[in-house]
Amino acid sequence: MVLDAWRKIKQNSIAPVYLVYGTEAFLINETKTLVLNQVLNEEEMEFNFAVYDLEETPIEAAIEDAETFPFLGERKVIFLHNPAFLTAEKSKAKVDHDLPRFEAYLQQPAPYTVMVLSAPYEKLDERKKITKELKRKAEVVEAKKLNEHELKNWVKNQVKSRGFEIDDDAIERLLTLVGTNMYMISSELEKFALYAAEEKRIDRSLVEKLAAKSLEQNIFTLIEKVVQRRLDEALRIYYDLLKQNEEPIKILALLAGQFRLIYQVKELSRRGYGQQQIAGSLKTHPFRVKLALGQAAGFTDEELVHLIGLLADADYKMKTGGMNKSLLIEMLLFRLKK
Repeated sequence: MVLDAWRKIKQNSIAPVYLVYGTEAFLINETKTLVLNQVLNEEEMEFNFAVYDLEETPIEAAIEDAETFPFLGERKVIFLHNPAFLTAEKSKAKVDHDLPRFEAYLQQPAPYTVMVLSAPYEKLDERKKITKELKRKAEVVEAKKLNEHELKNWVKNQVKSRGFEIDDDAIERLLTLVGTNMYMISSELEKFALYAAEEKRIDRSLVEKLAAKSLEQNIFTLIEKVVQRRLDEALRIYYDLLKQNEEPIKILALLAGQFRLIYQVKELSRRGYGQQQIAGSLKTHPFRVKLALGQAAGFTDEELVHLIGLLADADYKMKTGGMNKSLLIEMLLFRLKK
């Protein structure tokens, strides 16, 4: 678990080799930053920190660096990016790696070097000898997408590390408004902390007041208003998006995507799929599935099929006709209310 690995790093329990893999870029970068800042100070980084892209550089060059003594310091840190040889995918890069040399290094890593392999892949090839060896010898950090419970705990820990508290309903509202992108959430928390510097507490009203909604979340809120048959509020959101110079064709695409998601989660839920199973099947975050399930309750199957047809028709007209695009979506919203 990535949060457990962070705890060890912060306690200065540093391993000689780390394998950080997964598709959550924020967790990968945060792990690398934690290691780097824990091992080296700012002055040492200039001489004892190196980065290698393994799609361009053979791993033996990085190993040679790792086995070279640090300069003006006791330890060094080396990041190795894109170790495609750990996957079943065929790398586009024409670089031959001396993997037996790497296997030998793993048996006896340099005691003064911390090596971090950054593998932005969903899966590794467990059949490969080098993958098995690395998993045995390295500290493995799986940077996978956090589920809802883990994400909420991460938000709490982020707030706590800044000396603040946050209410549970504020976390729920934050994820609803901002989404599950961890970079965006972290940025919003920084803003909240500045605003609540005296109270040291973040509540729902503060989130409502300050959270910057992404386009996707504005679309979600717009659909909420459609579900509630509050057309005036839905139109107000749409007009605000136009004032922000959002393209009508992009708004339409996001509307269509959200309604497709609502239909899919409704159907999979009827088949007995749980929230996590639906998220895995549709390759989306479980929290998005939870919200879509809530919206699905506001539509019958027939209504959803009809709405998706209207959206497809609007898309065709927008791409082929001469009708005003912003007016086309306005007319569509009137029809969605029915």
